[in-house]
Amino acid sequence: MDVTMVICLLILGGVVGFAAGLLGIGGGMVLVPFLTMLFSWKGGMPADMIVHAAIATSMTSILFTSVSSVRAHQKKGTIDWKIVFAMAPGIIVGGLLSGGAAFAAISTAWLSLFFAVFVGYSGWSMLRNKKPKPSRQMPGIAGTTAAGAGIGFISGLVGAGGGFLSVPFMVWCNVSLLAAVSTSAALGFPIALANSVGYVVSGLAEGVQRPGMLGFIYWPALLALICTSVLTAPVGARLAHRLPVATLKRVFAGLLFCLAAYMLLKAWQAFMA
Repeated sequence: MDVTMVICLLILGGVVGFAAGLLGIGGGMVLVPFLTMLFSWKGGMPADMIVHAAIATSMTSILFTSVSSVRAHQKKGTIDWKIVFAMAPGIIVGGLLSGGAAFAAISTAWLSLFFAVFVGYSGWSMLRNKKPKPSRQMPGIAGTTAAGAGIGFISGLVGAGGGFLSVPFMVWCNVSLLAAVSTSAALGFPIALANSVGYVVSGLAEGVQRPGMLGFIYWPALLALICTSVLTAPVGARLAHRLPVATLKRVFAGLLFCLAAYMLLKAWQAFMA
């Protein structure tokens, strides 16, 4: 990587770390489109590997930003650890299946389209602000674990920490938005761990042997990202406890729509190639 690439990654890591702490999204949804741009620009990778590398590198960075973000949320006492422990087993199973099997088998075009559709739907669900039934609660342990498996699997396909699914799901179950954001930050670690292992295994199985690549993970970019993201994640987490709920929702939804639009463009370009 040249100096320009490193500077871009350091700035990107700082912005993404802040967003991860603020919105509980792990930062993956922000990272994937921008890493796709950077790898296309200066990464020197084959076109059919760029989105896979962006997603895998993004997810692995969440291992570090989630820990930094969780520490800040935990000080405020807003993480629901019962939900975390109930979802974690399903998340790990879903993540291993996604990162270790399905991820390598899906083309760049379909992977980009899948990312765009789910992120766009999550933004729309958050923005419409539909009130859940007052009687609705989180499902029992079995239901919560099953939901975790789905979130872990889908997160692995798009390289995100799961907040784009877990936050709307918890809010739908009448968990407060602030608690949902905080809890989602804690869920980012098992999601990232399971999928990162899967990306390494599936990448090695596919014979990915390029300089700087560990499976599908581009580790030089990973190191640059986490240098700044772990510093800014606590700042975003502290701000999340000060902003009005309505403002958080608008920021969350607006970000998701922008990222969905970019990945739709990438999908269209891949299908036309």
